[in-house]
Amino acid sequence: MVKASHVWVLHKQVITRIVGAVLALLVAFGLYEARDVIGSAGLTAYRFVQGEFAQAGFGIDAIEITGQTLTDDKDIITLLTVGTGNSTLTFDAQKAQARLEWLRAVKSATVRKVYPNRVIVSIVEKVPVARWRIGDTTWLIDETGKKIGTDISSYTDLPLLIGEGAGDDGVAMVRVLARHAGLDDQLAALSRIGDRRWDLIYRNGLRVQLPESGVAQALDQLEMYQTDYALLERDVSVIDLRVPGLVTLKPGEIAAAQIAEAKGSKGKKPAKKPASAPAATAPVAAPQAAAPVVPVTRTQ
Repeated sequence: MVKASHVWVLHKQVITRIVGAVLALLVAFGLYEARDVIGSAGLTAYRFVQGEFAQAGFGIDAIEITGQTLTDDKDIITLLTVGTGNSTLTFDAQKAQARLEWLRAVKSATVRKVYPNRVIVSIVEKVPVARWRIGDTTWLIDETGKKIGTDISSYTDLPLLIGEGAGDDGVAMVRVLARHAGLDDQLAALSRIGDRRWDLIYRNGLRVQLPESGVAQALDQLEMYQTDYALLERDVSVIDLRVPGLVTLKPGEIAAAQIAEAKGSKGKKPAKKPASAPAATAPVAAPQAAAPVVPVTRTQ
């Protein structure tokens, strides 16, 4: 018969491992069963420490925020997660800073603790370069075309982009247009057509249709006509530049009515005037040189 002492000597390591595993399972089971009690106790202890620090004069009772224009103060305070009884000793400024930099308009943020009771937040926001209208909402977008805010009240002088996909290429289009003096005067909006090309819409109702490619060349041509003939101020409703080297104009309402009237009068014979005595001959003025005509075609 094998004695227990012999079994212990022969299988000491195996028995130790088995007993250790059983004890570990028992401890784990006990902790799981008591998880609510332990969690509650830990939270209570944390709150107690926070309260003690606050009572000792380290409670956060002042938050200073600077640099925000597009970002709402409420959003900043929410992400700081500073509540009643929080203390500067336990407040994690680095984590709060990382959370703030997820906000749309925030380029960078700095969060500092000033003992005993203040938190100072400095915000650097992204710079809006254009407005982008989608449906009933107008967004501000940065230089990358990303939406950074909807409060446009202070940015009504920025170029307005309209249509789906306008934010993707809109900033580049704004920069190209800025290199052509005079073409952005009285410009109401840049409209994205089929996410392929642009139309320039002016406040007087004029629409300039640009091509899909060769936009810079088309704008050069338009700038030349504007400089020489003030084409953008003429009674024209559409300037079509979609075909390279060809400019097609659609007359405005007044010009179209005049053209229609002129066409209608061609088929009528002039009324016969009654005979009258010959009038005295008056000197005839020399004919004036005709004004230069823009080399364009017109369509109705």
